[in-house]
Amino acid sequence: MFFHTQNRSYDNNQNLFVFLKKQFTKMKGKFGIQGSRQLLAKNTLWMTIGLLIRAILQIAYFLIVARTLKPAEYGTFAGVLALVTVLSPFVSWGSGNILVEHVSRQPDQFKSYWGMALSVSILSALLLCLISFGIAILIFSVKIALYLVIPISIGTFWGEGFANLAGQAFQAHQKLSRTAFLNVSVGIFRLIGALLLVLSISKTAGNWSIFYMVSGLFSGTLGLIWVGYELGWGKLGMKLMHEKWAEGFYFAIGISAQGTYNDIDKTLLSRLSTNSIAGLYTAAYRIIDASFMPMSAVLSSTYPNFFKKGEKGIKGTSEFALKLLPWAVGWGAIAMVGIILCAPLLPLILGKDYAETSSILLWLSPIPLFRSFHYLAADSLTGSGYQKYRSGFQIGIALLNLILNLWWIPLYGWIGAARSSLISDGLLAVCLWGLTFAIINAQKKALPGRL
Repeated sequence: MFFHTQNRSYDNNQNLFVFLKKQFTKMKGKFGIQGSRQLLAKNTLWMTIGLLIRAILQIAYFLIVARTLKPAEYGTFAGVLALVTVLSPFVSWGSGNILVEHVSRQPDQFKSYWGMALSVSILSALLLCLISFGIAILIFSVKIALYLVIPISIGTFWGEGFANLAGQAFQAHQKLSRTAFLNVSVGIFRLIGALLLVLSISKTAGNWSIFYMVSGLFSGTLGLIWVGYELGWGKLGMKLMHEKWAEGFYFAIGISAQGTYNDIDKTLLSRLSTNSIAGLYTAAYRIIDASFMPMSAVLSSTYPNFFKKGEKGIKGTSEFALKLLPWAVGWGAIAMVGIILCAPLLPLILGKDYAETSSILLWLSPIPLFRSFHYLAADSLTGSGYQKYRSGFQIGIALLNLILNLWWIPLYGWIGAARSSLISDGLLAVCLWGLTFAIINAQKKALPGRL
């Protein structure tokens, strides 16, 4: 009797254990989902704070440099910087994006992909410095190529390029607090450089390009040391890129095309109009870029999630993008209204030499809203393996932007550049969302009942 009771007690304990285990598993699943949401919220907060601080720093050193150099000198610098910016995505040849794609799914592969990304970036940064120097001789002059292009190229390719690569390393591990700090560090070093320009005897574009180079190298060095200390170093080599050159090219050319339709108008204004007009237009565009910083934080935080959602195909990434779309469009609308209200105040901040910047800013004010649409569609395509299609449309828009600028800038000056920017950003949003839904519909017809 005693033995039978003890046995029944043992069975009851076993049943209780199984019940508790099942409940714990359910709770674990629920908290896992909650934890992922908390991580996303935390990363978004970090990136928002980081990019907001960087935006403030960027505005601060922009105001200092713009007032110190005046429109003509600032326009010369902006024209060269725009040329270098178009080439800058090829520093890593998309290896940073490939790192995020694979390491976000398999963190133990980090060292292999990090060594590959470093190797590709070191080689391409050297080649791009030579290429940008040669192009600058053809577009500008030997003097500008020597005194402006070389230091700006080094500061961008070797400095900010490696800082961005380090940020992607942390991004792949969902450690966006580090990525945010690296973004802030770029702004801090640039602000220090701007203050040194004010204190310097020679206040020229050439002198600012030197400070720009040094500040970029400081941020890049900080990023590499930090990644090595916290995440480790991988063996240098490009073996992993052997089968990924095409994929890397699609990433690089897509970002370069994006840089082209965002920045090439500054170079063309400097070449086809005047350096003063280029400076005024660039000043307005810097404010547009700063207004989009909070949305950039959300995009940076959610970028690894698009690859995870992409394991379910474009249906998974598009659903994720549509959930974020109301927030993105909401911020784009707020930014547009804020720009319209603040535009008349610009001459009071920048000085009377920049009075025309207010009119330019009013023309460009819809761009944050357009960007809110097309960036989410673009990341949805990338995360689900359609990067080459995204890049194809971006290249097409970049070519259209180039043609319109070559046609309209000689006729209408900065108004022609503003028109081409609005058409490019608006058309890209329509094309990328149209492509996304077209792929989904095609898959529904090919695999009915599975989507």
